[in-house]
Amino acid sequence: MSTWIWIAVAVVAVGLYLSWTAGRLDRLHARIDAARAALDAQLLRRASTTLELATSTLLDPAASIVLYQAAHAARTATEEGREVTESELSQALRAVLGDQAQVDALRTLVGGEEIVADLASAARRVPMARRFHNDSVRAARAVRRHRVVRLFRLAGHAPFPMAFEMDDEPPATLSPA
Repeated sequence: MSTWIWIAVAVVAVGLYLSWTAGRLDRLHARIDAARAALDAQLLRRASTTLELATSTLLDPAASIVLYQAAHAARTATEEGREVTESELSQALRAVLGDQAQVDALRTLVGGEEIVADLASAARRVPMARRFHNDSVRAARAVRRHRVVRLFRLAGHAPFPMAFEMDDEPPATLSPA
């Protein structure tokens, strides 16, 4: 009789462990979804602020066109090409706003200080949001690699989490004045 009790205790313990692991994996997937939404919001904010700068007539026409095209491409990108277009927007920002004298001159124009501050804030938040997202992905991948998770298919039908890799370095000239 005591053998059956030990077997029942072992089955309950394994069941509790599997349930706890499945719950943990579910929370990690929810955290990934929340981090991805925050990343998308920050990328959209950066592209919108860039479009605002590009259409503000504060820049010369060539710089405005470069920024406008890169920001528009980033805002309208499909999920497959999003990393590339966001990287291109980062490169365009560094190319157009890479000269400190130009940024200082932009700040002296009417409305320039505000738009530069908004763009600097948006450009600073993108790397943080991407880092939070990629950290969540890394944690979920670590749990999903365990044999028990794969054997009992505790991840269900959730897609394998993918990191968001892009060039997110903001222009050095966008530091606070």
